[in-house]
Amino acid sequence: MSAPATVAEKPTGTPTTTIAERTGWDLPGWSMLGVGLALFLGGIAAFALGLAFSVVGLTVVGVVLFVLSLPALMGLTLVQPNQARVLQLLGSSYSGTLRTPGLRWTNPLTYRRAISTRIRNHETGQSKVNDADGNPIEISAIVVWQVADTALASFQVDDYEEFVAVQTESAVRHIAGSYPYDAEGRMSLRENADEITAAMSEEVHARVRSAGVEVIETRINRLAYAPEIAQAMLRRQQAGAVIAARQQIVEGAVGMVEMALSKLEEKHVVELDEERKAAMVSNLLVVLCSDRDTQPVVNTGSLYQ
Repeated sequence: MSAPATVAEKPTGTPTTTIAERTGWDLPGWSMLGVGLALFLGGIAAFALGLAFSVVGLTVVGVVLFVLSLPALMGLTLVQPNQARVLQLLGSSYSGTLRTPGLRWTNPLTYRRAISTRIRNHETGQSKVNDADGNPIEISAIVVWQVADTALASFQVDDYEEFVAVQTESAVRHIAGSYPYDAEGRMSLRENADEITAAMSEEVHARVRSAGVEVIETRINRLAYAPEIAQAMLRRQQAGAVIAARQQIVEGAVGMVEMALSKLEEKHVVELDEERKAAMVSNLLVVLCSDRDTQPVVNTGSLYQ
């Protein structure tokens, strides 16, 4: 018994159709405009003369010329710079795309949809998500994009602008939830902005390429803790800054005390036993590590009295 046939799974993120942009057929528009005007004016003149002199043949010629001028004029289309015209024959099949700017002439039976290929900005709304550590944060991003394949943008999705907006916000939420806001020893949203934006650009591009859209740049526009934990996180950051500053002060004070004892011993200024060294170290550390101005006390007696 033969094994049952299996159905191959369709890879995710790939277009469901094989449609792709191709160059549409067209002609220079100004020459066809001249032909259309000549046929139109010639038809009007012939028809008027036929009626004036009662010449049936001339009247028929006028009607024929007028009818021929209609497709010559209806096929004219204006293509703006950085704009494309998607041709659709009789509203059904894709016939190609016109990208050459200027006045062009194409099949008058085609529907010509204008699609902008200019570079655009899209700013996502401010989203509240949980980062990798579970802390609620607020994030928004700006995506720079443009239409690269007009056929996919026209026929693959209903509204490619709305598609870009939805997929961009989804990608931003996913990236924000994949990394912590702030962390030591690992990649975080605050400290590794360049790496995070690069990963965000790749994910956004992977999500919108099925609509014929190319992502040029993605950058984080706003990044902050949510208001309900902002004060607590601010106090934690301040505490960390105070601890780091104290640590640096202590390291510097120990180095200065060590240098002072070494200089006194090297220059034979005074002979200090272990107890006096301990007292000197204590006094110097108090002076150097204190966050307030010290008040000197003059000892007129002996250390042992």
